[in-house]
Amino acid sequence: MDASDGCKIALERKRVFWKSSARGNLETRLCVGAVMSSCLRRALFLRLRLRLRRGLSSAAAAEAKAPVELPPPRPSAGRRVVVTGLGAVTPLGRGVGPTWDRLVAGGCAVRALSAEDLRLPGDVAGKTLEQLPSRVAAAVPRGNGEDEFDDAAWTKDNKSVSGFIAYALCAADEALKDANWLPSEDHKKERTGVSIGGGIGSISDILDASQMIFENRLRRLSPYFIPKILINMASGHVSMRYGFQGPNHAAVTACATGAHSIGDATRMIQFGDADVMIAGGTESSIDALSIAGFSRLRALSTKYNSHPQAASRPFDCGRDGFVIGEGCGVMVLEALDHAKERGAKIYAEVRGYGMSGDAHHITQPQNDGRGATLAMKHALEQSGLQADQIDYLNAHATSTPLGDAVEINAIKSVFGDHALSGGLAFSSTKV
Repeated sequence: MDASDGCKIALERKRVFWKSSARGNLETRLCVGAVMSSCLRRALFLRLRLRLRRGLSSAAAAEAKAPVELPPPRPSAGRRVVVTGLGAVTPLGRGVGPTWDRLVAGGCAVRALSAEDLRLPGDVAGKTLEQLPSRVAAAVPRGNGEDEFDDAAWTKDNKSVSGFIAYALCAADEALKDANWLPSEDHKKERTGVSIGGGIGSISDILDASQMIFENRLRRLSPYFIPKILINMASGHVSMRYGFQGPNHAAVTACATGAHSIGDATRMIQFGDADVMIAGGTESSIDALSIAGFSRLRALSTKYNSHPQAASRPFDCGRDGFVIGEGCGVMVLEALDHAKERGAKIYAEVRGYGMSGDAHHITQPQNDGRGATLAMKHALEQSGLQADQIDYLNAHATSTPLGDAVEINAIKSVFGDHALSGGLAFSSTKV
């Protein structure tokens, strides 16, 4: 009830009083009439004021809902992006040079899995190894040799650095030196970012920590446990080591992590968020739990335990899964104008980047390869190139019976006759 309603009630009461005064004289009638006139004026005034308020409120609400005219956001810089530095830690050796030389020479780093690889106590490791269906792996060679990875060089001074982080630090260091990009000026560091992702992180550290629960030793848990297992800490440690204050990014998308990290970094440069990005992927997952988990998914090769170097065979009729491996690959991405200005050598240009999801199953792709088809089409559209202008394709090639067949369907769908013309070479980089 509002104020005008109160006056209506008052008016009704006065009318009743006036009508019930059977013996009321003229004076009484005039008095009642005067009261009624005063109340009527009051009611009309209140009603007018209420309508005015409602009108103003509606106008204010309408004004608030109306879109505010703001200037448009800053458009994308639209810069071209090139590769100016490379770094790698692989099962074929530490460094891009040794890895490439052994790769083109037909070298193979796949070997039999050993008990030491499982990172478990001796008696437990031996029993666990016997239970694993897949007993082949491609491990990074460790040691103090020229082409070997020296753990201590990257972990001894920092308790929060685990295996996958150490690989990223080593590969990033090589890539930055290769690109001759180690800036000391603050404004250059602010325009340099890092985009290094990973798939799993450090499962072995999680296993060690969980063991403390069963042994009632939780108070001995390292305060560095969480920083050692977080995927984003690879990018974090690289940025802290060199003082890079640009975008800091970490993709976690399984087998697509490296591609996403490079593609996302490319777009950050194109949009103007950075001039230089250190991008790549890192993994250190040769441990008992990771191998057991992938084996249960039936993703790993199990038929070639006695012939390790024959286990990785993508697109072969005898394929039965992939070989678990580890390592890191990093590249320095740079805006073309920035690279030219400082006289950097240029390896390649990133022309296009495509992403998609098949929205089908947690592990199995659609039979027609729809997801892979969309990703390749998006990359081609962005590149400005036609399918028949592509002369090499590096395939995912999981070496699983279904995965490779579906990928071939996707390649044929995108490249058509060009895929079978002999003008499109393709392979899958394995070690």
